[in-house]
Amino acid sequence: MDSNPTFADGVSHRRIDADEWEDIYVVGDVHGCLTELESLLETLAVSDDDLVVFVGDLIRKGPDSLGVLELVQANDNLLSVRGNNEEKLLRGDAVLCDFGPAEREYVASLPVAISWKNTLVVHGGVDPRKPLSEHSVDDLQTTRSLQPEGSYDRPFWFEQYDESRRVFFGHTVLDHPVERKSAVGLDTGCVYGGALTAYDYRRDEFVVQPSFGTGKERSDDSIVTPHSS
Repeated sequence: MDSNPTFADGVSHRRIDADEWEDIYVVGDVHGCLTELESLLETLAVSDDDLVVFVGDLIRKGPDSLGVLELVQANDNLLSVRGNNEEKLLRGDAVLCDFGPAEREYVASLPVAISWKNTLVVHGGVDPRKPLSEHSVDDLQTTRSLQPEGSYDRPFWFEQYDESRRVFFGHTVLDHPVERKSAVGLDTGCVYGGALTAYDYRRDEFVVQPSFGTGKERSDDSIVTPHSS
């Protein structure tokens, strides 16, 4: 039986009942790519009976962070965890000129983790070397490599994680999605000219919306090619 996950102090968590929704989609890092997001949602034909969960980093880097945030905020069936770019905004490490107190308040209200039966959605990942109850906000938002230095040195956490609770994550830019028994990676670099990727939870398949060319530059050594599981 799946238990309600617990985390370190300060980690906000939202538990949902998957049975309340007809279809569930988990979507990778949007980074202000509103046009691609709207196209993806149209392709998915999302209705009020469906749930869309984002892995965080709705904002920054792309052309319309405010538009993305307003779209998610306006729809009760669109939920997101708080990514490290949302955290940077709240901590004052990043500035978005068109974000006022209301937008910041909404960003602050986003949970760091969302879960349902045997499933966890976070932005960065989990460290398989310690229990979930010891994971802090920073752990869940920024975990990538298990090396002490060099955030793009293998092994990555999702290559070592092998638990019954499947983790959906973003943060690590991938040249194609990760699909493992215990982990699904969805940041396929839309803002860098890649694609915005969704995972259809009921049908166990990916739905991909290519970028419309709003990409920013990113070095090849910071785009990960996942090993086959």
